[in-house]
Amino acid sequence: MTSRFTELAIDCADPRGLAAFWCSVLDYQVQEEGDGIVTIGPAVGSEGEHRPGPVPPTLTFARVPEGKTVKNRLHLDISPADREQGEEVRRLLDLGARRADVGQGEESWVVLVDPEGNEFCVLAGRHP
Repeated sequence: MTSRFTELAIDCADPRGLAAFWCSVLDYQVQEEGDGIVTIGPAVGSEGEHRPGPVPPTLTFARVPEGKTVKNRLHLDISPADREQGEEVRRLLDLGARRADVGQGEESWVVLVDPEGNEFCVLAGRHP
């Protein structure tokens, strides 16, 4: 048997605020909230309903005292599901993302950072 990717943990200063941002980005909802930890994931269907295909991973935001200091070694790549890349980038900027230059040069993806400075890429031409 192999392992499955089920959850990504992200250290942050404001778990609730960062979870709200990513819920808006991914159309996720809060699944669990505790002392300094918020977990988000896709909407859960009615009891007993099975989701076709692989289940997307949850994201867990955990409060930590230290701030981000360098470029992430791991980042999310997202693909617009119902609009073109430029439209999605504008939507994400309106949600609070900012453009970032990590030395990517002229590429087909756009690098943004979330409200706490975590880099992520918006891909072009890859629709899920």
